[in-house]
Amino acid sequence: MPANRAHIPTPNVANSWPHLTQIATKLMPLNACEVGLLIGYNCPQALMPKEIIPPDGQCPFGQRTDLGWSIVGIVSQGYVEADAVGLSHRIVAYEVPSVRALPENYCVKSVLFSVRTSVKEIISSDVLNLLERDFRDSPETNLSYSQEDLQFLSILEDGIAYKQGHYEMPLPFRSPSPVLPNNRALALSRLRHLQRRLQTNERFRYHYSQFMEDLMVKGHAEKVVDTPSHNGTIWYIPHHGVYNVHKPDKIRVVFDCSSVYQGHSLNQHLLQGPDLTNKLVGVICRFRKEPVAILCDIEQMFYQFKVSSECRDYLRFLWWDSNDYSQEPVDFRMTVHLFGATSSPGCANFGLKRIALDNEGLFGSAAADFIQSDFYVDDGVKSLATVREAISLIEAIKSMCSKGGLRLHKFVSNKKEVIQSLAPEDRAKDLVNIDLVRDKLPIERALGVSWCIESDTFQFHIALKDRPLTRRGILSSVSCLYDPLGLIAPVILLGKQILQQMCASKAGWDDPLPEQLHAKWQRWWQGLHSLASLKINRCVNPESFGEVSRVELHHFSDASSVGYGQCSYIRLVNHENTVHCALLMGKSRVIPLKPITIPRLELVAAVLSVKIGNLLQQELRYEDITHVY
Repeated sequence: MPANRAHIPTPNVANSWPHLTQIATKLMPLNACEVGLLIGYNCPQALMPKEIIPPDGQCPFGQRTDLGWSIVGIVSQGYVEADAVGLSHRIVAYEVPSVRALPENYCVKSVLFSVRTSVKEIISSDVLNLLERDFRDSPETNLSYSQEDLQFLSILEDGIAYKQGHYEMPLPFRSPSPVLPNNRALALSRLRHLQRRLQTNERFRYHYSQFMEDLMVKGHAEKVVDTPSHNGTIWYIPHHGVYNVHKPDKIRVVFDCSSVYQGHSLNQHLLQGPDLTNKLVGVICRFRKEPVAILCDIEQMFYQFKVSSECRDYLRFLWWDSNDYSQEPVDFRMTVHLFGATSSPGCANFGLKRIALDNEGLFGSAAADFIQSDFYVDDGVKSLATVREAISLIEAIKSMCSKGGLRLHKFVSNKKEVIQSLAPEDRAKDLVNIDLVRDKLPIERALGVSWCIESDTFQFHIALKDRPLTRRGILSSVSCLYDPLGLIAPVILLGKQILQQMCASKAGWDDPLPEQLHAKWQRWWQGLHSLASLKINRCVNPESFGEVSRVELHHFSDASSVGYGQCSYIRLVNHENTVHCALLMGKSRVIPLKPITIPRLELVAAVLSVKIGNLLQQELRYEDITHVY
């Protein structure tokens, strides 16, 4: 913590050292304000070095972390050892992003930064705006692509090719064959940091080595045999390993394509492309249409789409041959589109839809429609009328995907006949050794929603974690309730109202919950346990209902002085005029703090219902729907 302002690194300080002039514009100017220090212990990765500018001798060195550039060392060239004040170790200036960009459980206290008057903080209005506009209601019609999106699609359309059982696509660069600096030294520095962790953590080393060996065996990466002189078309990607909290024995190696060296990163030169992902709400709604349900997953989706050979030198990385850490690392390069590249989701979705388009004639329109419309990233869900249709569709989509080098696995179904038709290696983990006669079917997650397969119902198993009763803790608690269809929207609304009242009172992020809200919060929080008993039928069309002759959507909306919302029910009528109704979707919002009359709020709620109705009509894809408001 610097007490002597002369020790604070500034743009002028950087300009005084020749090797640091390149980051002078990236440092904070010295303002007339007090310097504060926030210390946190739960986010060490915030200070992990991403890029180093090495010193010449005993000079200070430049260091980039996720928080920006800083200078480490004695910054004053006139430093006197007898100075009793102390030394400046590191000063990092960081502008806190919008609340929409913050990851869950993000803690501002986890970073070290110098406070200045122009720092943008997350203010109450940001959270209030999020509460009042927390979802998109309108269906997307007449989609128009930006020029960059059109460029992305043109590059893939012209460059895609089918080779050796896989689709191969070029990296969609903003400009052809960008010239990049030689960043091997940065990649080597990052690898040395990784090496220290590999040497001290046996479990981490084992999983990391297995992952890398798997890449080589499956041909997802290859050793660079002939290394030409650097001509600007070679880029090295640092990498690190992360664990999924739900899969503690499975590591994923993430390639840091955002790593910056001399003002360049791979992601800066790649086009992201248009969002080709299907709507989550639409996929789940269609999953509820028929009595027979299936769920599946694409194994390592990104890695099944190859990168054109002329682009692979941009995907180099350093590793040890045969996992021998005693040797010098050597050059490898990825042959596939990888996690961490901004273009990979667009490329994978483009390739998946291309597989359906190219093979529709061989395997039928039903399989092609499933591949194109019923996948959300790499998870596919579908509902069908009969078991026979489900088994036939599974065989067709497996064959269609295998044509493009994709393997569908982790199949789940609510019908034991469908599970019986699947090979054990194609089933989900909990269904591999199950006794289909005596055992009950387990609970699985269908696009994040808890699906009890045995009872064929959606359920809500909420893991309640103790969080501090502050605005930060309450925001985290309310945000952890995952409900894409709004089936428990009235419950979540109460939590939002408490959060809104805290924001309206201008409470700080770590200010305690006001006494007048404490009892209300405790009742709401403890009442969440009762959600475990709530069960909502997945299927809106009972198996014994028969052929549907008429489909109606009934929309209800209402408003009050504390909130407004709507809910939509589907009403099915068969040829015998038997009626069946089911809740499809709901939405709720807190009212704006600005005074609004109840009649106007009623109108806003009615408009919300119309938007949801249009969305459901587009996504459900019934031939004829009657809306009742």
